[in-house]
Amino acid sequence: MEKQNFTVSVYTENNIGLLSRIAAIFLKRHINIESITASKSEVNEVMRFIIVVEVTEEQVRKIVGQIEKQIEVIKAFYHTDDDLIYQETALYKVRSSDFVDDFNIQDFIKETNARIVTVTPDFFVIEKTGKRRETEGLYDKLKPYGLMQFVRSGTIAVSKKEMPISEILEKFNTSNTLS
Repeated sequence: MEKQNFTVSVYTENNIGLLSRIAAIFLKRHINIESITASKSEVNEVMRFIIVVEVTEEQVRKIVGQIEKQIEVIKAFYHTDDDLIYQETALYKVRSSDFVDDFNIQDFIKETNARIVTVTPDFFVIEKTGKRRETEGLYDKLKPYGLMQFVRSGTIAVSKKEMPISEILEKFNTSNTLS
């Protein structure tokens, strides 16, 4: 089987230490996590982790099975890129003098649909939201200008199709409010 990017969505209770136990599942299998984000989900008191890995489908199936054995995990799913609508955000800090002296940077910003977030006498910050290849493309264009700082978020994603988790989460939410 060929390796490819998979996005693992994990719906959990919000408990201390769960992230390290989930990360340990990948560590035991010597699998590098390409991206990880955590946030509230659409249901009260339920968190959602989004983890991107490059593995075979057999590996991701086993990983999801192991994740679901964690007591706080409500449900875990895996998806291919084709199953999802996904984005990430990147911030680029560049010297203001480079911006003023070279109008190509302004063209890069316009061409990539990025936006300027902050301008000071010493630096400015550009924000770009898009697919990883888009945020990396702007990085490559700005790199020769001496990026002062660069940071990129993890992938955030929603499925194209309705996920069966909705009913499970509603039941979880109802049982938690009744207790």
